[in-house]
Amino acid sequence: MPSADLAADLAIVGGGIMGLWAAYHAEKAGIDTLLIDSGAPATSNGLLGALMAYMPDQWDEKKQYQFEALAALEGHIRTLEAETGLSTGYRRAGRVMPLYAERQVETARLRADAAALNWREGGRRFEWRVVQHPPLDGWPAEDPAALAYVHETFAAHIFPRGVVAALRAFLENARHVRRLTAPVAEIDATAKCLRLSDGGRIGFGRVIVSAGVGGFPLLQPLWAPAGKPLGRPVKGQAALFAADCDPSLPIVFDDGLYVIAHEGGRVAVGSTTEDEFEDGATTDHRLDALIAAARKTVPALRDAPVVERWAGLRPRGVHREPMIGAIEAFPDVVALGGGFKTSFGIAYRLADHAVRLATGMAVAPLPEIYDPGIYLRRAEGRAK
Repeated sequence: MPSADLAADLAIVGGGIMGLWAAYHAEKAGIDTLLIDSGAPATSNGLLGALMAYMPDQWDEKKQYQFEALAALEGHIRTLEAETGLSTGYRRAGRVMPLYAERQVETARLRADAAALNWREGGRRFEWRVVQHPPLDGWPAEDPAALAYVHETFAAHIFPRGVVAALRAFLENARHVRRLTAPVAEIDATAKCLRLSDGGRIGFGRVIVSAGVGGFPLLQPLWAPAGKPLGRPVKGQAALFAADCDPSLPIVFDDGLYVIAHEGGRVAVGSTTEDEFEDGATTDHRLDALIAAARKTVPALRDAPVVERWAGLRPRGVHREPMIGAIEAFPDVVALGGGFKTSFGIAYRLADHAVRLATGMAVAPLPEIYDPGIYLRRAEGRAK
């Protein structure tokens, strides 16, 4: 490694959910690690925490991988809670979705058969049922326009700030992981050095880049300097109500509206998906519309006060899926991120893969779509 202000066998750039899980796994493996957090607000400190599987039909390796990860997450979360004494708010609460068209009902019935085949984990089976009325009175309110409802039992939720707080608490007592707050400006992969915004340098043996939207400009010069952009930020907005609702209530999902009951008398509502925006950190009329829709959909929220409005930028990679892999020209640099809405619930498994990849441990194959190198090669081939 080069001479530098600091050095570590493994550097992890980014202190959001991906970076924290990577540091957690590195600590468990006894790897000399430096976790570098820019200090900027992370998307991981959002409000929703919906953990939902892909639809159970048209099954493929991506859906199987995500299903296995979401099924196993509960055990990892319970371990983390036992290690720290902190609650993450995890509940396998299921989900309710209204259906408004005959075609939606027909498709939902077919998916019930697919779930019976694909939503199995060990001795457990998870249901996808089509019912005529909401399974719980007022959650959501019965909509005269709805022809039926889906009630599935696999979906779960977690309070994002709860799991972030638990991971940070675990790392406070780490023996092998140090933490540094500093923005990283550039990766000098040839010199194996991170250049900080203040002019400092950090030497590394291997580096994992899990910096959310900030990871794209760090990786772009190394991976595809003149090619397709690796990703872009997408804005989301959400709100938190003060309402005494059972956190075991199912997630309500209705045409982009999420309603999730958390511990402590809080209910989260979200979320927008905005590709065009002027300020990624401010809320506006789009959130007002979601709040109004939530009050109409769930009677318990009609008079409940909004105690927080939140906005943040989520990293969307070259596609909606996470991007995990070593850069071909610089195999000591590993990307970990870009999952938009899909990666929070499987971050612990993706982070374990990245740590193993970065440190030379054996790894199981990932779905090909997660490898941005494969995606970019295919994109280049289509362009030609």
